[in-house]
Amino acid sequence: MTKTPEIKALAQDPAQPVLIAGAGIGGLTAALALARAGRSVVVIEKRTRVEETGAGIQLSPNASRILIALGLGPALSRAAGEPDKLVVRRGLDGSRLCEMPLGRSMRERFGAPYYVVHRADLQTILLDAVRGMAQIRLVFGRSILDARTQSDAVEVTAEGASGVETLRGSCLVGADGLWSRVAPAMGDSSEPIFCGYVAWRGTVPVEAAPKGFQKPETGLWVGPDAHVVHYPVRGGRTINVVAVLNDRNSEPGWSRPGDPAVFGERFKAWTPQLRALFEAVPEWQVWSLFDRPPRKSWTKGRIALLGDAAHPVLPFLAQGGACAIEDAAVLAACLAGILHDVPLALKAYEAERRPRASEIQSAARRNGQIYHMAGPMAFARDLVMTKAGGERLLRRYDWLYGWVPVAKRG
Repeated sequence: MTKTPEIKALAQDPAQPVLIAGAGIGGLTAALALARAGRSVVVIEKRTRVEETGAGIQLSPNASRILIALGLGPALSRAAGEPDKLVVRRGLDGSRLCEMPLGRSMRERFGAPYYVVHRADLQTILLDAVRGMAQIRLVFGRSILDARTQSDAVEVTAEGASGVETLRGSCLVGADGLWSRVAPAMGDSSEPIFCGYVAWRGTVPVEAAPKGFQKPETGLWVGPDAHVVHYPVRGGRTINVVAVLNDRNSEPGWSRPGDPAVFGERFKAWTPQLRALFEAVPEWQVWSLFDRPPRKSWTKGRIALLGDAAHPVLPFLAQGGACAIEDAAVLAACLAGILHDVPLALKAYEAERRPRASEIQSAARRNGQIYHMAGPMAFARDLVMTKAGGERLLRRYDWLYGWVPVAKRG
C-alpha cells in the first residue's frame, strides 16, 4: 500500500509572490500547495467568477492523495462518491466484457480513494480552501496581455474593467488551459490541433435514469467510433454521462449546445439499454477536443506552464485533471525546495513532470484508439478484455494510480 505523503512548509516566503494565471483545478491546487509550503500567491483569472461546466471529474488515487494531503479530505468525502467498480460493456449489444474493482480495493492497494465528483463541487472546495489562506490573493476579471522576465522578477500586464495594471512576482505559472495566454510570453505561439473527437456531456437525475444505471458504479461502453462513460455524482443524486465520438467537424470555444436528434442518430445501432439512458438526459453540451504536439519547453526563465497549457490529456484515461493536480504538487515542492534560484526550480519541475505527463498523454491516446475499434480489431479487443480479469486490470494501472509526489526538492 502506498502511503499518502504529508505536505509540509519547506521554506519561508520570499518578498515577491508567485503569480498564477488561471483559477481552474490546476491553478487553484497549485496556489493552495504553494501557500501550504510557505509561499505567497496571486491568482489571476480572466473570468469575473468561476463556474465549472462539464459536470463530472474522476479523481484517481494519484490525484486524491494530493488533495487530501492539502487538507481537503473531509470536504471531498462529503461531496464525492466512491464507485464500487468499473464495468466495461460492448456498446452494440450491452455484453459485459470485464470489471475492475474500485472502492475499498483502491484504498487498500494505493492508499487513497478513487473519487468521482461534480466539477462545480470540486471547484467550490478548492475556492473555499484558497479563500481561507491569507497568503493567497484572488484577482478576477483580468486578462493577461503581456509578461516580461527580469533578472529578479517577472512583470505581468493585465487588463480588466478598471483598466490596465501591472503585477510583479517571483515567477509566473500559466495554468490557463489549452489556449494559454502565457505560452506566447515564452515565445511559443503554436496553436492546438483538432484531433478528430467531440465529447457530449450531460447529467441525469438518478430517479429519471433507467434502473440499471442507478447503481454506485462506473460504466464504460466501447464501440465503433465512440465510447460512453457514466458514474454517479453529488451523493448519488445525479448521473454524469460522457460520450466521445469520432468526428471530422470542429468548432472553437469551450462548449456549445448539442442536438439530441443528431446524437441519437450516431448511436442508433447501439444497445437500447444505453439509448434509454441517453433519452433521459435533458440537455447536452458538446466540446470539440484538441491536442497539440509536445512543446519544446514548459519553462523559460521565470515563466512555467502547468496542466493543459503544458500537456493536454485526451479524455480516454480520466487523467486530465489528475495530471494538473500532480503538476501543482511537484511545482510547489520545487519552488519551496529551491528557494533562491527560481529558474532552476522551474527547470527541476519540468524535468520531473515531462516524462510522466508524456506517458499519460500517450496512454490516453492509445485508449482512444482501443475504445473506438470496429470489426475484427474490436473482436480481438473484446476477447483480451474478457480474459483479463479485475486483478490483472488493476495491476495495469499501478504505474498510474500508485504515483506519489516528492516531498521536497533541493
